[in-house]
Amino acid sequence: MVEGENPLLEVQRRLNYSFTQPELLELALTHTSYAHEHPEAGGEEYHNQRLEFLGDAVVNFLVAAWLYRTYPDLPEGPLTRLRATLVCTATLASLAQRLGLSEALRLGRGEQESGGHIRVANLCDAMEALVGALYLDGGLEAAWQSLEPWFVHEIQTILNAGTDVDAKSRFQEWAQAELGITPAYRIVAESGPDHAKIFTAQVLLKEKVAGEGQGPSKRLAEQAAAQAALNVLS
Repeated sequence: MVEGENPLLEVQRRLNYSFTQPELLELALTHTSYAHEHPEAGGEEYHNQRLEFLGDAVVNFLVAAWLYRTYPDLPEGPLTRLRATLVCTATLASLAQRLGLSEALRLGRGEQESGGHIRVANLCDAMEALVGALYLDGGLEAAWQSLEPWFVHEIQTILNAGTDVDAKSRFQEWAQAELGITPAYRIVAESGPDHAKIFTAQVLLKEKVAGEGQGPSKRLAEQAAAQAALNVLS
């Protein structure tokens, strides 16, 4: 951020969105500690908790709808895991940092001095409140147009790292303990356009196929295959 620049303007610049009701953005970034210390600014109830409540529901819907459209062949289980990872506290706090919310948060003196501007819970709450503010100011479509580039970056990071599930580790532990075998994986098919490919993987115990699964990356397809094998066991 350029020194001296208004942090609320910087947030809007990064979102590529200009609030018609800028007071909504200010409210989204007002912590309860600030409201309690500055009742003259709007009253002790002038803080972001109600917007956070709304934004939590909105971001879950928007992310679910985007995943549903983007990965039409992906089963419910992987879709659910991807959504949960995208809307978890850590991811939303990371997005808040990248959008500059930590610099824009209005905090009480004690909360500020104790590092509240980088506290994960505060950043997550502010991010959810921001989503709520975007929805109230411009509707679902405008909210997602502003948020989509940021969430797409997060999902690519998740897909590349395969961090949303750990079925492979659990299945390998079982196979080595019970059978003395280390599972092997192979990609048997891929389909779809380059920006939304679906891979099909199989997990093998020696030459026997123990499970098969699909995912939007090779790693997630392998995780889905391992989960399918675990489902058979259970």
